[in-house]
Amino acid sequence: MKVFWGLGKLLTLVFWAVVLVNSIIPFVYPLHLLVNLAGGLLAALHLLEAVFCFRSLRGRPHPWGDRLKILLFGVFHLQTIPAPAESKASHA
Repeated sequence: MKVFWGLGKLLTLVFWAVVLVNSIIPFVYPLHLLVNLAGGLLAALHLLEAVFCFRSLRGRPHPWGDRLKILLFGVFHLQTIPAPAESKASHA
């Protein structure tokens, strides 16, 4: 699974590079609008993911780094974060 998440991160990074190149040198007429629309929708989706995961990242060593990676990679970074260990409460 690590290969799948790593490949997803790589492809997401390539997509953001395409969006950046499109903003500097616009592609041909219909394509540049579609790339801008897809980039805006993906940015909004990643922002929602970061907002929903805001509290759950508080116990992490670098929560702001994780939030930035969620904005960049979205669910591909979320899946690489290990689940928090549940502590057993003793009932004495």
